[in-house]
This record gives sequence, structure tokens and C-alpha cells, in this order.
Amino acid sequence: QVQLVESGGGLVQPGGSLRLSCAVSGTLSSRNTMGWYRQALGKRRELVVSVESFGPTKYADSVKGRFTVSLADFGRTIYLQMDSLKPEDTAVYYCNRVQDSRTFWGQGTQVTVSS
Repeated sequence: QVQLVESGGGLVQPGGSLRLSCAVSGTLSSRNTMGWYRQALGKRRELVVSVESFGPTKYADSVKGRFTVSLADFGRTIYLQMDSLKPEDTAVYYCNRVQDSRTFWGQGTQVTVSS
């Protein structure tokens, strides 16, 4: 089993920055995909960025150049640095991990971009 716990959400003005964190625990496989997704009110959950353990990092076009993903603690922490935030970035952000054909989600953290 894998547990994911996000933190770092909050209210920020347009143009501001936030850094989200996701703590990963449990039985981890070296071959995996980590990612951040988001879901705005009334919309489908969408991919923000995915990081394959033995592959590329992929960003959604809407966040390229503004968001940066990074890993630490041998993959037990994943960060999402969000800069130049826009009101349309407002959503609940979820940490995601796929391994051994199973998908795990965190509980989500709210990000609100508003003046």
C-alpha cells in the first residue's frame, strides 16, 4: 500500500507563487510514475505534470514555463513549484502515483488564485 499526503495549498494573488509538497510512504516500487493533477470546480480532473522513474517528465501546455516538478528524499517527496499563478490555476491539486498496475491518490490540497 502507498500513502500520499499533500500540503502547501492556499490563497495567493495572481502572479504569485506557491510550492506544493507530497509525502510518499508505504511499499514503493522503483518503477513508477509520479504526478500532479488538478480539478477545478465543475470540471474534470486533469494532468498537470507526470514524472516517470525511467522516462520523461511531461507538463500540461497550460503550465509549461510556470510550474516545475522536483523529487527529493529518494522519491519520497515530490514538489510542485508554481510561479506566475493565474486565476485559472484555481483548483484542488492531487498527488498521484502509479506502480505495479495500481493507482494511488492523495486527499488533495486547495489552491486559490484571486485578488
